[in-house]
Amino acid sequence: MSSSATLSTVPAQLAAPLELPQELAAIRDQAIAAGLPYAGGVTPQAAWELFSSGRALLVDVRTAEERKFVGHVPGSAHVAWATGTSLSRNPRFVRELESKIGGKDVPTLLLCRSGKRSVAAAEAATKAGLTCVFNVLEGFEGEIDQQHQRGKADGWRFHNLPWVQD
Repeated sequence: MSSSATLSTVPAQLAAPLELPQELAAIRDQAIAAGLPYAGGVTPQAAWELFSSGRALLVDVRTAEERKFVGHVPGSAHVAWATGTSLSRNPRFVRELESKIGGKDVPTLLLCRSGKRSVAAAEAATKAGLTCVFNVLEGFEGEIDQQHQRGKADGWRFHNLPWVQD
């Protein structure tokens, strides 16, 4: 995938059904054993490796404004979990996600700001029958610290993984 490409549909190399990568299968097995209502969580580093190697899709569930002004992962898809300043939940999220990824069994990694909205989104997707939806732990910016700042201890950007800003 081109580092400057923005994914609007499933890329050609992922159009065929993907097998669940072994590392994601192990995470999903652990999530099932723990009783999680979604397939589990992956580290930002593992998410980048899976996405950049074409073994999973990466879908940013933040608002369009967050992607534009804070930054985003090149080539990632976008389906907002919530919209606007009040973060009103997108009632079409699951339908849009399934359409964007191309099916119910496509290995998909969801990314938000800190890993909280993406958990809720993964739970909703799983409840709707999508079987391979994972949360990217730590999110894009990471958790807020004692100085009320993000990105100082964890998150996609903290780990120096690829990202761009408009």
